[in-house]
Amino acid sequence: MAAIDLELHPKQTTAFLSVATEILFGGSAGPGKSHFLRVAAIAWAVRIPGLQVYLFRRQYPDLYSNHMDGPSGFPALLAPWVQSGMARIQYDKNNIVFRNGSAIHLRHCQYAKDVFSYQGAEIHLLLIDELTQWEVGMYRYLRSRARIGGLDIPKEYTGLFPRVICGANPGGVGHNWVKAMLVDFAPPYKIVRATADDGGMLRQFIPARLEDNPTLEKNDPGYADRLKGLHDTALVKAMLEGDWDIVSGGAIDDVWNRGKHVKPPFQIPASWFIDRSFDWGSSKPFSVGWWAESDGTEATLADGSKRSFPRGWLFRIGEWYGWNGQPNEGLRMTDQDIGKGIREHEEILRKTLGVATINKGPADTSIFDADPGKDSIAHGINQGYWGKVTLANRDIFTGADKSPGSRVRRLQALRRRLQAALAERPEEPGLTIFDTCVDGFIRTIPVLPRDQKNPEDVDTGAEDHAYDDTGYRLLAAKNIARRVKVGMV
Repeated sequence: MAAIDLELHPKQTTAFLSVATEILFGGSAGPGKSHFLRVAAIAWAVRIPGLQVYLFRRQYPDLYSNHMDGPSGFPALLAPWVQSGMARIQYDKNNIVFRNGSAIHLRHCQYAKDVFSYQGAEIHLLLIDELTQWEVGMYRYLRSRARIGGLDIPKEYTGLFPRVICGANPGGVGHNWVKAMLVDFAPPYKIVRATADDGGMLRQFIPARLEDNPTLEKNDPGYADRLKGLHDTALVKAMLEGDWDIVSGGAIDDVWNRGKHVKPPFQIPASWFIDRSFDWGSSKPFSVGWWAESDGTEATLADGSKRSFPRGWLFRIGEWYGWNGQPNEGLRMTDQDIGKGIREHEEILRKTLGVATINKGPADTSIFDADPGKDSIAHGINQGYWGKVTLANRDIFTGADKSPGSRVRRLQALRRRLQAALAERPEEPGLTIFDTCVDGFIRTIPVLPRDQKNPEDVDTGAEDHAYDDTGYRLLAAKNIARRVKVGMV
């Protein structure tokens, strides 16, 4: 049989063949991640009779062009074996079958619901290419189909199957959950078992760098220079180094600077306008943001220095991000409990930041909708906030601007304010985030990708809940600035 050279950095090859059973091979462009998955599929398929390998990509055109075309696609790799009758490519079924009963199934799941087509599948080796294009629920479901069943595993592979191996670059709709689950889970190369409620597999992250592909460096030594020629610092860093803290081509990556935009909390001047914003969620996270809008009055910062900000400058002084600690998963709290929690969070803000008056602010308009005979979500939030709803109580939210084009305006407003905050002597109102706003704003918004179909908007499939509550507040800024600042809500 023809030999297949893994052509990988020795350290990565060793790590790949270790005892880990859930592996992410991820990082920069060009290290041969897709080639790696093809080689793994073939190598184990021929050595383990009856092995069922499933190789997924999100879109079928990408699946075919990436894994079937070209000099390193399956047909080229398997040509000697196909000629000898050891393997056969079923182009009509997108399967590769081997004489020993093993098979490689090439599959795609364009829509989230497509994963349920594999409910009865027995997947011994699950391979997913470009994992950051997937939603976390899709990945978890396919991972649950990874099982041994009646397969007789050779002694030298005991404990290594079922196995899940994924390749990915930073960015995309799944960037946050992939980074949290598989990149930040443990130091690179270290193998750690996930908890039972997170799959229970031996998990490992293997960084992928350009230098890990010696064939590319040999055949195309100018490739790295062409990447540098992109003249986009974030893009080059992600492409060359696989930096997971940067999303190349993201919605705000060119105007985001954590050192400039994120600051320690300080006491809020009494004359500044304070309000809240809200994006509803149950199975997905909800997001509450608290805002202070400068009227030009001087503030004493955390380091003791004094500074005046242009009138209208916004500070995100607090947030309550309703997630369960897993990216894009909510707490499933009732509306009344959310209202009660908002009240409790505001008591903390009053004690720590000197906040007194908190005005009602914009929220997702869907919370005001109600079926006949039923109360709205807004009603339940009010009831939880006040303890009970009476005529003397007021709504703690008002409807956000969700008119046609508002999503595009939200992104424009956010980018404009972040850009203004980068100036040495800002003249336009900018945006500052208190460093306590980690779970929602700081974790999710800087890495939001653009919508591929509408680059003027963020990808709505990403974890955009803190972005939405922020956007509601940004579009309300001019109207709120004109209001009389009286009355506590």
